[in-house]
Amino acid sequence: MERPAWAPQGIDISVPSVSRIYDYYLGGSHNFEVDREAARKAMEFVPGLPKVMQANRAFMRRAVRFAVDEGVTQFLDIGSGIPTFGNVHEVAQGANPEARIVYVDHDPVAVAHSQVVLEGNERARIVAADLRKPQEILRSPEVTELLDLDRPVALLLVSVLHFVEESDDPRGAVAELRDALAPGSLLVVSHACYEGIPVPKEQAGGAVGVYRNIRNPLIMRTHEEILRFFDGFELVEPGLVAIPEWCPEAPVEQEDPFAFSGFVGVGRKA
Repeated sequence: MERPAWAPQGIDISVPSVSRIYDYYLGGSHNFEVDREAARKAMEFVPGLPKVMQANRAFMRRAVRFAVDEGVTQFLDIGSGIPTFGNVHEVAQGANPEARIVYVDHDPVAVAHSQVVLEGNERARIVAADLRKPQEILRSPEVTELLDLDRPVALLLVSVLHFVEESDDPRGAVAELRDALAPGSLLVVSHACYEGIPVPKEQAGGAVGVYRNIRNPLIMRTHEEILRFFDGFELVEPGLVAIPEWCPEAPVEQEDPFAFSGFVGVGRKA
């Protein structure tokens, strides 16, 4: 397999990557055939996966605008993925040019492309780190130099927690990050679940199996299990709801049925 010029040296382009599969669903071009093959296999079971990802991105943009409207101008986006149109820094700095953003991802392709996209932007940076090691994120020069943790921060965990297994203690990681944030900070979460997917659970399980087979297990948690990530935060209206139902900008009835596959919410630290 020929290595594209944009692919960082040292990565195995024969192994699928969650962030590159996500990039493919969103219509991006920074993915390999092995990623596209995995995505197509998953779509055999859940054909609306691109709609789910698009709905997630739309929620993220609404949540970022909400944060800016609430006076929060610092953003920590963990599991940020490969840059696509309408990224956090574009939305936040479009609403407030003073907004500061630190992206975090452990995928070398996502990190490399973020560095290119953010070149020349003094108020946005990327950290190569993993959600499962919060202190590495919090102590990184990018965070300590760009963000003031004594002031409110919007912590974005969009489409990332469902890739952290229970054995890796995702709630402990979220709690560690929460404790480092100032009162008034926001937690923005989107998470996959079986509820809302307009295909039988057994069929949707086939797509989950594809992720398990590429050694990136997709953990489908219940509404109650997802709600526990907000311990220490007060949910803002309308609470933990289906993706299109969080502060919609268009009639929910017009949304594709697959867009309702997952729960999202925003919490505020007291």
